[in-house]
Amino acid sequence: MSTHSQRQSKEKLVSLALGAIGVVFGDIGTSPLYALKEVFHSGIPIDREHVTGVLSLIFWSLTLVVTIKYAIFIMRADNKGEGGIMALMSLALHGSRDNPKRMVFITTLGLLGACLFYGDSIITPAISVLSAVEGLQIIAPKLDNYVIPITLVVLFGLFVMQSKGTGQVGKIFAPVMCFWFVVLAVLGIINMIHEPGVLAAINPYHAVHILWELGWKGFLIMGAVVLAITGAEALYADMGHFGLVPIRYAWFGFVFPALLLNYFGQGALLIGDPKAIENPFYLLAPTWAMYPLLILSTLATVIASQAVISGAFSVTRQAIQLGYCPRMDIFHTSGGEMGQVYVPAVNWMLMFMVFVLVLSFQSSSALASAYGIAVTGTMIVDTILAFIVIKALWKWNTPVSVTFLSGFLAIDLLFFSSNSIKIPTGGWLPLVVATVLFLIITTWIKGRQLLMEHHDRKRVLFEDLEAAMQGSVPVIAPGTAIYMTRSLHGLPHVFLHNLEHNHVLHKQIIVLSIVTKDEPYVDEAQRVKIRSYGANHQFYRVKLYFGFKQPQDVRRALELCMQQGLDTNPRKVSFFVGREFISFRRNSPMPAWRRPISSFLFHNSSSAIEFFKIPVDRVIEIGIRVEL
Repeated sequence: MSTHSQRQSKEKLVSLALGAIGVVFGDIGTSPLYALKEVFHSGIPIDREHVTGVLSLIFWSLTLVVTIKYAIFIMRADNKGEGGIMALMSLALHGSRDNPKRMVFITTLGLLGACLFYGDSIITPAISVLSAVEGLQIIAPKLDNYVIPITLVVLFGLFVMQSKGTGQVGKIFAPVMCFWFVVLAVLGIINMIHEPGVLAAINPYHAVHILWELGWKGFLIMGAVVLAITGAEALYADMGHFGLVPIRYAWFGFVFPALLLNYFGQGALLIGDPKAIENPFYLLAPTWAMYPLLILSTLATVIASQAVISGAFSVTRQAIQLGYCPRMDIFHTSGGEMGQVYVPAVNWMLMFMVFVLVLSFQSSSALASAYGIAVTGTMIVDTILAFIVIKALWKWNTPVSVTFLSGFLAIDLLFFSSNSIKIPTGGWLPLVVATVLFLIITTWIKGRQLLMEHHDRKRVLFEDLEAAMQGSVPVIAPGTAIYMTRSLHGLPHVFLHNLEHNHVLHKQIIVLSIVTKDEPYVDEAQRVKIRSYGANHQFYRVKLYFGFKQPQDVRRALELCMQQGLDTNPRKVSFFVGREFISFRRNSPMPAWRRPISSFLFHNSSSAIEFFKIPVDRVIEIGIRVEL
């Protein structure tokens, strides 16, 4: 490689690493605002021994969970460069195709993890922004009553901004977060100078000793220690945007050291002044720097919240395209970056729930009781799915893979069980959100399954239609008709309805099916598969293949069909789209309590016309009543 190429490669690596700092590490990077404070709010003594023990727990949690589990192991499980719960679930499914029961288990586990992620998406903006604005209580106690209103205004602006896209705002994310981590490190170093002994926390003896000494209370404080590692899964989830190497460089070379220095600095402050537990983060700074720190903290928490909200949009789009969620309106907010999407229904639902949280809990300390359970639940799911990938795809031997599973699962279960104690005081909230979403998703999947079974029972093959038409040929209309269908076999019901009632066939008929693969991207060279039927090649079956992270643009796919010799000129074709109106018979396999939910989901699913970007002026929509 030439010197010029090497320089370009290094510049690209640095650029991606800086971008990762601005997006990936927002959540975990704002944890110093509240994590250490919440550990000591559990009532353990604030002295040198206990502060060192707590710092040791935080250090080893960051090392074992974030550094070793995610940055070193799980991030190797990339699905064509993509990460996240859906990508990991798809990888696990890909390695378990010969085992239907395992596939059901993997799908259930993956969907549960995705639902827990939404619970986390609700709490992160609330606790992050609220903890930053609470700095007013230290800087100007008289303004205490303005903390909640200011928090709501900041959050309102954040959610309203989503419809405009985050491309322009995103340009300031990296500089702000880089400056944020520099400030974290500097504040930590300034305070560590007075108490360099806090570095003894690197010794794992102090972590083990404090857990052993405190006993039951030591188990309880692990529910607060987990606050230091919230956002760890973002390293994996955002891997597709920045790549494995840049994220690792950013973590090991910049973010991890800055976080440790800040936590150790807070520990040094508490050893010298136990009263600083009121807010050890803000009290790290000199008085003159507190207002600038308040502004910087608010910006950092807004950026952290933005990353979580964008993640919720991305997971929703992937779930829709994989068939796990009803279609919703999705807007692409960037012409150059197809990963930037805006889902209005999810945005306003999140905003409503975040507002409810802030108004109900009123403080970051109260919200900390609700935080952790969703994060640790997602981590358990990641560990189990990663184990399946390790065994099925990587072919690790049993002792090594079981050691991976048992070691990290033990840590995850320790955090999860410790957080489960907080369920009565707020931990129930993300669990309720995840449970409701899981019931809705499984109801939708059950409804789709029954609908597909209904279509299969009434399926008519091309050959059957040709045989039936030998005695009576319908009127042949000029032009091309494209019939969209979910089914990959037989004729679509909308076609049969049109033929039965209008007795007309177009000269060229294309049955179009869209297939979402269990991989993030499908190259355009593999996008289209065409098969012809009939003596005069009047019928064509076209399958369009997309990855679960790609926009399913039918117009562009039809251009590819034309390149293969099929006449799909958008100005000459007519699209026939069926809209099914679902009802349930008395003895339907759908449980009675799920029926109204399923009917609501089918009725409110967005139109295929907008979702698949079909030319509106070329569409004929036909309503079909289906009884399941």
